[in-house]
Amino acid sequence: MASTVLLVLPAALATGSEEHKWLATWGAGSQSAAEALIGPPPAPVQFENQTIRMIARISKGGDRVRVRLDNTFGIDALAIGSAHIALHGTGPGIVWATDSVLTFGGSPTIAIPPGAPALSDPVDLEVPDLAEVAVSIYLPDPTAGQTVHSVGRQTAYISQAGDFTGAPTIPAPTTTEMRFFLSGIEVQADDRAKSIVTLGDSLTDGMNSTLDANKRWPDRLAERLLDRRRPHLLSVVNEGISGNRVLHDVFGPDALARFDRDVIAQSGVAFVTLLQGTDDIGLSAIVPSQVVTPDQIIQGYRQLIERAHVKHVRIFGATLTPLEGARLYTPAIEANRQALNAFIRTSGEFDDVLDFDFVTRDPTHPTRLLPSYDSGDHIHPNDAGYKAMADSIDLSVFEER
Repeated sequence: MASTVLLVLPAALATGSEEHKWLATWGAGSQSAAEALIGPPPAPVQFENQTIRMIARISKGGDRVRVRLDNTFGIDALAIGSAHIALHGTGPGIVWATDSVLTFGGSPTIAIPPGAPALSDPVDLEVPDLAEVAVSIYLPDPTAGQTVHSVGRQTAYISQAGDFTGAPTIPAPTTTEMRFFLSGIEVQADDRAKSIVTLGDSLTDGMNSTLDANKRWPDRLAERLLDRRRPHLLSVVNEGISGNRVLHDVFGPDALARFDRDVIAQSGVAFVTLLQGTDDIGLSAIVPSQVVTPDQIIQGYRQLIERAHVKHVRIFGATLTPLEGARLYTPAIEANRQALNAFIRTSGEFDDVLDFDFVTRDPTHPTRLLPSYDSGDHIHPNDAGYKAMADSIDLSVFEER
């Protein structure tokens, strides 16, 4: 007797309707709170019976959303007593009518093991493109803030005692620019949508950009993509960590170590930009045991290129911007920067090149930032400089080839 095989197709395929998928729309690279290049590491912030409300401006919107919390550097399980998401109002306030409870496998609480992330269940919430959302988490137990993003350039609010996750505002909060335990936000998007992950150091993290203003260059890139007269199918996920390097830890895990987690694992990733290497050559002056050559950094670049291509992700190399006048500048560091930029521009190994050096340098003194783009420390651009970086990108590089 012949057996019968029943083939059950997913509803979207059976009906021919358009399939939707999850798309990363915001990110913050996780790092340990106990980081110090020299000397003893700082003690992490301690929480107990407190709420943290963090603000994030997403890139591409949607009508369903979920959140990723992260205990990567935790020593103990991270106990989440309650978590909510809502559209941000002003300051520590939310648009209360949009407040939504986050659950994890159907439960409003979760204990996240050390080293692990936790992805919330989907929430039906209309979040427009470029919307600011507030993610509030309640920590009932004594909790060390071990997993952080140290340079958020966005005010976060820490409550007095109590669970304020669903409150319209947080009364008398203390504030910080750090992010705690929040590493990603995803939206449901149509199947054609793709994410661009910007991997880098403080220039991608937005160091010295205006606080609470979303003026980092990835923010401005997201705005440009939205302004195009075509379907908006691209998100931008900022995975910059200030001080981050290709080959050594301390300020976040090095790029080779965090590439799978912060790039490849992002939902919908199709493109990655790499603006990294300045801290590899610059911080060598402080820690002689970590001196690296351009050839060693280029070897690291090649590893990242190969790992991206294995996953069919296009990777774009960004040239390193000028730094003459910065505290760590030396002629030897400048020679190394020029060697790295020559590889990025001419090797042909990256899928394309974003020439941030060319757009930010002073034409009359090309080893320095253009004065109108200099935030004052001679290495980090100001808001105008970050905008110029985003404006210089040919958006056609993000089209399918």
